[in-house]
Amino acid sequence: MSEPDAPNSARNGFYAGIDSGSWNTKAVVIDSGSRVLGTAVVRSGANLEAAAENAFGAALRVAGMEARELDAVWATGFGRENITFALGTRTELDCHGRGVRHFIPGAVTVVDIGGQDAKVIKLDARGRRVSHKMNRKCAAGTGSFIDEMALRLDVSIGELSALASRYEEELELGSFCTVFTGTELLSAIRRGKRPSDLARAAYKSIVKRVLEMDVLDEQVVGTGGVVAHHPMVVSLLEQALGRKVIVPPLPQEMGALGAALAALEAGS
Repeated sequence: MSEPDAPNSARNGFYAGIDSGSWNTKAVVIDSGSRVLGTAVVRSGANLEAAAENAFGAALRVAGMEARELDAVWATGFGRENITFALGTRTELDCHGRGVRHFIPGAVTVVDIGGQDAKVIKLDARGRRVSHKMNRKCAAGTGSFIDEMALRLDVSIGELSALASRYEEELELGSFCTVFTGTELLSAIRRGKRPSDLARAAYKSIVKRVLEMDVLDEQVVGTGGVVAHHPMVVSLLEQALGRKVIVPPLPQEMGALGAALAALEAGS
């Protein structure tokens, strides 16, 4: 795919954000009123700029627009520097905070679980980031961990949550590392433990990792691909906290929305 046309220098009131993630690349198109016009999610693969172009093009098609109609495109995510057609960048922490703030006022604690990392971001009542914690040392507690567990249990990743919902016995997976947890899972399989019980235990392990990162106070908001596609994680987190976890619209595209909102703010 050729590089998208440069945004028009005239002010049309349309902006886009791209979140270049390790697993998926997300794009969001908004107007000057912060209304979402189009979104897209594609696999990132090995060519991050090509993935960004594909996601951007798909979001534009949903919005019924062309790249030249946009005032600016901004990028975030670990691959943001690879997106050469973006006019600006923001960190993932900034963009996830902006995106959540767009939907939910007041002080919040954002739990974002992506393909390779998990983040806990705390915002005060004015939307200012007061602290953050990130889990980057191991893929345990992330989407990659879920992929590995689904592979070990011989089910598709899309079937894992439904499988876990049929559990009968509460089990625990104690390892902190994805590799060691995989070994622990195989040992449990040899002992005859049910796949449904092990699937639930894998989700409980993710929640345990998140709870160990920081105290989850204020309104707890869940974002990221794991939250979007694995409701069991949200349910178990609610059980552990004893209160509701808010899942806003577009949880997987939250970072891209935040980048688009940053572009809008810069252009205002």
